[in-house]
Amino acid sequence: MQLIFLRREDYFKSKKFFGGLNLQAYEIMINQVYKVKENDTVRSVIEKFIEHGISGLPVVNDRNEIVAYISDGDIMRYIGKTKDIVVDSFYYINVIKGEEFEERVEQILDLNVMKISKNKVIKVAWNAEIEKIAGILGKKQIKKLPVERNGVLVGIISRGDVIRNIFKSIL
Repeated sequence: MQLIFLRREDYFKSKKFFGGLNLQAYEIMINQVYKVKENDTVRSVIEKFIEHGISGLPVVNDRNEIVAYISDGDIMRYIGKTKDIVVDSFYYINVIKGEEFEERVEQILDLNVMKISKNKVIKVAWNAEIEKIAGILGKKQIKKLPVERNGVLVGIISRGDVIRNIFKSIL
């Protein structure tokens, strides 16, 4: 670890010294964001996953405001869940089988995206600093972070975007 002593007035000048460590969200975000509308089905989500090789999408309303986020994890939780009911009595145990896997896979396609997406969306402002973004992605253990400006979706940042931008100025 290197210790650097600076006068207060030199502190702000030193930001240039650190290069890629002082970036803001708008400088590293992807501007072309694949998204779905809140009235779309899960079928449209999966089609975009397949077509673009992605694993998560912001869900927006008609004003392009972020209202939810759907990921491959949300889909896996739905198709992987079982609804077996176990009834235990003194003389016997009865297991009432839930829906089969194939049925869940077929059913999910016609579900509204809002039925399985996360309504509490972790997002950042367009001018958030890269250190804050890295902290959120690491602490919350999420892959992507929607970026908004004035309440509207303007970009998305992945863990890879953060890592590439931090280390390209160092290596």
